[in-house]
Amino acid sequence: MRGAIRTTRTVRSVVAAAAALAIVALAGCSSDDGIANEGDSGYVSGNRAIQEFPADERQAAPSFGGTLSNGDEWTSDDHAGEVMVVNFWYAACPPCRVEAPFLAELATEYDGEVTFIGVNVRDGAAQATAFDETFGIPYESILDADTGDAQLAFVEAGTITPTAVPTTLVIAADGTIAARVTGALQAASILSTILDDELA
Repeated sequence: MRGAIRTTRTVRSVVAAAAALAIVALAGCSSDDGIANEGDSGYVSGNRAIQEFPADERQAAPSFGGTLSNGDEWTSDDHAGEVMVVNFWYAACPPCRVEAPFLAELATEYDGEVTFIGVNVRDGAAQATAFDETFGIPYESILDADTGDAQLAFVEAGTITPTAVPTTLVIAADGTIAARVTGALQAASILSTILDDELA
């Protein structure tokens, strides 16, 4: 029995360590795959790659959720069957500020058709709320800095993961990942084209 307990604890420790490394990588380390650490804010700048995945090659998105900046609990399970946009960000990230007006515009345009949710990887409620007010963001964000649970859900599932901040994922109505935008969204039309295809 003690051996089983030790084995379980060891597995949990390994998973926790791997999760911590993944979260650190997402929140601010450089890598060799086109992601570079820039400036003094510690963000990871993506290569602005837009990847759309053929329907027969898509991977299932994991269930994820957490506490929102308004204090409510949110889970993707409550939005099964909906097209979703998941944006990983934090307030001091310069490209996150660049793309914020586009996301605000799209969330308003697709209100009632697409569920938008943010995953804030660094900030507390006050910072996240101030950012939303500044840029007119009409949707809430999961505050993931303390637990990393939302990020970890994608890592543990072995699915297409966010590899930079910001990263935007489009989840299709069937629960698979339809597209990933790595780095700042450069125009609202880029994402609207993807969303229109998913809603057609």
